[in-house]
Amino acid sequence: MANRLADAISPYLRSHAGNPVDWFPWGPEAFAEAERRDVPVLISIGYSTCHWCHVMARESFSDPEVAAEMNARFVAIKVDREEHPDVDAGYLSAASAFTGNLGWPLTVFTTPRGRAFYAGTYFPPMPMAGRASFRQILDAISDAWDNRRAEVEENAVAVVSALKAASEAATSVTDLPGESALDDAVSVLAEAEDAVYGGFGTSPKFPVAPVLGFLLSREPGVPVAMRTLERMAASPLRDPVDGGFFRYATRRDWSEPHYERMLYDNALLLRDYAQAWQLTGAGWAEEAADGIAGFLLGVLRRSGGGFASAQDSESTIDGARVEGAYYRASAVERAALDPPPIDGKLLTGWNGLAIGALARAGFALDRPAWVVAARGAADVLLEQHVRDDGMLVRASLGDRVSDAAPTLEDYGGLAGGLLELALVTGELRYASAARDLVDLCLDAGGEATCPFEVPGGGDPVLQSNGMSVRVDPSEGAYPSGLSSTASAAHTLYLLTAERRYERAAREAMRLVAAPAEETPSAFGAALELMSALAREPEQLVVVLPDGGEDASGMVAAVRGRPTGLVTVVDEQAARRLEADGFELYAGRRTQGGQPTAYLCRDFVCRLPVTMPAHLA
Repeated sequence: MANRLADAISPYLRSHAGNPVDWFPWGPEAFAEAERRDVPVLISIGYSTCHWCHVMARESFSDPEVAAEMNARFVAIKVDREEHPDVDAGYLSAASAFTGNLGWPLTVFTTPRGRAFYAGTYFPPMPMAGRASFRQILDAISDAWDNRRAEVEENAVAVVSALKAASEAATSVTDLPGESALDDAVSVLAEAEDAVYGGFGTSPKFPVAPVLGFLLSREPGVPVAMRTLERMAASPLRDPVDGGFFRYATRRDWSEPHYERMLYDNALLLRDYAQAWQLTGAGWAEEAADGIAGFLLGVLRRSGGGFASAQDSESTIDGARVEGAYYRASAVERAALDPPPIDGKLLTGWNGLAIGALARAGFALDRPAWVVAARGAADVLLEQHVRDDGMLVRASLGDRVSDAAPTLEDYGGLAGGLLELALVTGELRYASAARDLVDLCLDAGGEATCPFEVPGGGDPVLQSNGMSVRVDPSEGAYPSGLSSTASAAHTLYLLTAERRYERAAREAMRLVAAPAEETPSAFGAALELMSALAREPEQLVVVLPDGGEDASGMVAAVRGRPTGLVTVVDEQAARRLEADGFELYAGRRTQGGQPTAYLCRDFVCRLPVTMPAHLA
């Protein structure tokens, strides 16, 4: 049996390399083998820090008898959903036809053409609580393939047709919500608030950082977001060892968390806590932001400067993997433990979120080391994840890059992070690189209904088997590719005055306006951008003398501004940016050699001021 996972980029795939299952990685070879053998395909999708993925691996994929049955009757594919989010999105959408209990591990059965005809999540090794065992599922699927092939094929065709219809429905265009409708979305979220413990709903309870970002952008939503952020900061969801936040809690009061810690959660929560501090000056918000940044820089940052995707939930205790043991141990006990392992792969889009959060929060809270860390990660991504043709790499590990197709979230996430970094450093190369990425997506979109498309067309296997989701607007935990790219385009408009960027951002948000108003909890990032689009844009440019001298305290005076675009540059940087087409900096110079602020509304600026008190 060939070991095809041993050299994978993904730590998740490598963790399965020793299984007795004859795993294939994602790619056309597996489907060709299934076609040759005339057997169905079993696709198992998970990620390295997924608790139930670990459980199913131990119970079923490590069992020689189960593996023998899988090998004899199926071609098995193992997929890291973080490396292939488009594969995950397509098959997760397909799975919704068979189960309402979506999650990971995701187990999908397909024809040799890759078309899903049955799916589920975790299957136990023995029947329990009305749930069939994994071996019973294997037997039933094999029997259906051998004896009811026509029915199987009909199911597969129906799923592909449903995906196509859903994709077309996702590109229906409606008007953007106005101020009143956006406040109605705040009211919907406020009605779902847990008034005792914060957050939304009962259990399990997730941080939903994009929703908090939207609430912080709306005056009626600020108290709701503040209550959740403050209660989360004082809850067991916050890591007492390193200061970051765990992925979710299994109980309403944020207790009994699942202990994996994700880069995207902590990056977005860093941004939210920094904004909460800007709005209130609350010590708990500053303390939480410091703790998150400490986790990002001290635990997830790799030696080259980029950020790992996650830290596992399980530690090894006496030879066995135990979830949460490292965090429940006393300080003395903890000193003798190996911490939970890190999934060290660098994901482009998620690193973009971290770059943007560290840049914005580092500026707001006057933490220069955070901005330096953002620069380091940005430089690594621009060096290793941008190909010679300008297109992106999805993931890397060390000096090796993944062959996974990049997604829209990579382009939008990295572009957004680079723009945040450019705003606080004044470095043209970051702003220019971000513009190049957004332009590639606009060029790929062409005359299509969606203004942004993935350069190069996305995953070729998904495209050929009809399982791709053309526009995936879902963003429960972090911004979708559509929202992040549209947000970057909107920021580019505020910097360049090029209306094509604003038009593209508006057109993209019109695609998701209706579902966002209907289900605001699933569209936080989109609603935050819609909120910005509903207002007259405000831009604040602070120009320092060359060398960055700020004797007047002008920069300190603008750090606390929680809304609008704020950028700080020296005169040389302003000249370079102006020369490269960033119109906001045109003519922005110091007055009398003093730090000078320009407050503008949609590029119409007030008279410059040199005294911080005059900013009010």
